[in-house]
Amino acid sequence: MDGDFALDTSIVIQYFNRHSGICSSIEQAACIVVTNVVIGELCFGAYKSAKVIANLARIESFKSRVKILNCDAETANIYGKIKSLLSEKGRPIPDNDIWIAAMAMQHDLTLVSRDAHFNEVEGLKLVVW
Repeated sequence: MDGDFALDTSIVIQYFNRHSGICSSIEQAACIVVTNVVIGELCFGAYKSAKVIANLARIESFKSRVKILNCDAETANIYGKIKSLLSEKGRPIPDNDIWIAAMAMQHDLTLVSRDAHFNEVEGLKLVVW
């Protein structure tokens, strides 16, 4: 995989809100990756917003500038392993975030997020911008 960083939904939202530190980091990265799950979460937010058309257009524009990863059978295997380990520890996190972590791990990407619960995922490379 060409990209070094996979963005979580929380980071993309901050980017859309023009957070200077995040914008700068994204612009300096050689390649930015998001998962199809992140795109789904962004679309959900757009559909429940007061500016559906404008927000969907912003997502479409963003999609044209990033690589989008999709789930496959290997992702599902990693997802199952992560979810099982989290369950054993009694430290569940949202299912969508397990999928995001699984895809980042599958493609050896560093996940960029501000959600502390990702720290519970063993072996996940994580950074906060």
